[in-house]
Amino acid sequence: MPREELVCGLDIGSGQITCVIGKTDPTKEAIEIVASSIIPCRGVNGGVVVNINETALGVKKVIEESETKIDEVIHEVYLGIRGSHIETVNNKGVSAILRTDKEITAEDVTSVIENAKAIPMQADRVIIDAIPQQFQIDRQKGVHDPTGMEGTHLEVFIHIITASSTTLNNIYKSVAQAGFTAIEPPIYGLISVGDVVVTNEEKELGCLLIDLGGQTTGLIFYSEGCIKSSKELMMGSDLITKDISYGLKTSLIQAREIKEKHGIAFPGMLKTSEDINYIGVDGRALKTTNRKQLAEIIAPRLEEIFEKIMDEIKNQDVEPPSIILTGGGSMLEGIEKACEKVTGIETRLGLPQGIRGPNEIVSNPSYAAAIGLLKYHPGQAEGHRPSSNLRSSPILKRLAKFFK
Repeated sequence: MPREELVCGLDIGSGQITCVIGKTDPTKEAIEIVASSIIPCRGVNGGVVVNINETALGVKKVIEESETKIDEVIHEVYLGIRGSHIETVNNKGVSAILRTDKEITAEDVTSVIENAKAIPMQADRVIIDAIPQQFQIDRQKGVHDPTGMEGTHLEVFIHIITASSTTLNNIYKSVAQAGFTAIEPPIYGLISVGDVVVTNEEKELGCLLIDLGGQTTGLIFYSEGCIKSSKELMMGSDLITKDISYGLKTSLIQAREIKEKHGIAFPGMLKTSEDINYIGVDGRALKTTNRKQLAEIIAPRLEEIFEKIMDEIKNQDVEPPSIILTGGGSMLEGIEKACEKVTGIETRLGLPQGIRGPNEIVSNPSYAAAIGLLKYHPGQAEGHRPSSNLRSSPILKRLAKFFK
C-alpha cells in the first residue's frame, strides 16, 4: 500500500479561513481527516485579500491550530480560492489527426485542450483550471477519453476558470508571509467541493450545487456527467446575520451566535417557540426574543437569496431535477425545505462522501470545500499538481525550506 502522508486543505473563503488536515495516499483515493480549524478573518472580504497582514496572521493561526491538535508537521498544501474575481467560460478546441494510423495520442488530447484555452483575456487575468466537459471524434459526441481511439477530427468542449492575477498575488503574499515559501496555482474551491458532495449519478442526471458561504454563494450546474456552467453570486448568509443584528439590536458576533444556535430557515417546522436570551448592542442590556420572531427575520432574506438562484436556474436550457446545498450557510435547520418552497426542486444537504474522520468534521458542510481540496486533482488535463511545502513543527522555530 502506498505510504500515507499528511496534506492540508486551506480554503480562503469569503470571510473566513478553513484548514483541514488529512492522511492520504498518492492516489488521493483514500482520505482520513485528522484535524481541522476555522477562524474568521477580517483580512479577506468576498474571497479577496483586503489586508495582507491580517490574512497572513489568519493563515498562520488556522494552520497552527490544526497542527497542534495532532502534533504533526504539514508537508503539502492545497490552496482553495473563491470570490467575485473568479470568472468562468466554456469554449471549444479543434484538432485534425493527420497521421496515417489515425490513433489519438495523449499529446493530441493535450494539443486540442491548449487550442480550446486560447481565449481572449484581459492582461491581468490568468487561467487556473481547464476542465474537459466532453470530446467529439469525427462528430461523434459523448466521448470522455479519446486516447487510443481512431479518428481524423478531434474536438473538445472545456470549462475554463480564470482569476485576477493581482488578487492571486495578494493571496500568495499572505500565505508566504505566514511561513510558506512557494504556492502553485490554486484550486477553485467551488469545483473541488462538488467532487466530494455530489454523486456521479447526480452529475449524470443533472443537478445544481449551491455552496452557501458567508459573503458569496457558488453555483455549479451539472449535466451528462460534467460541469455545464458555474458562477459566484455576491450574497451569502452574512446578510442573514446582519438582518438579525439590526432586527434584535445586537452585535454581529451575538447575532451570528443566535443564528447558529437557534436559527430556523422554515418557520412551518416550529413546534414550540422557546425564548432566547441575548445581550443588546451596548454589551450590557439583557434582552429576550423567541424562535418564531427569529424565523420571521431569517425567512425573507433566505427567500431573496433563493429567488436570485432561481433567476440563474431560469437562464439554463433545462431545469435541474435536484439541488444539493452545502457550505456553512446551509446549516440552518430546515433550509432544504426553504429552498424547495422557492425553487420547486427537490433539495438535499450536501456532505463530504467517502471521507473518514471525526463526525463533527466530515458531517459539517462548513468543512466541505477544504475537504474537497484534498481529493481534487487540479488541471488533470494539464498535469498540474499543488506543490509540497515543508514547514517546521509549531513548537519549534519555523524553517524557510521548500522541497518539491
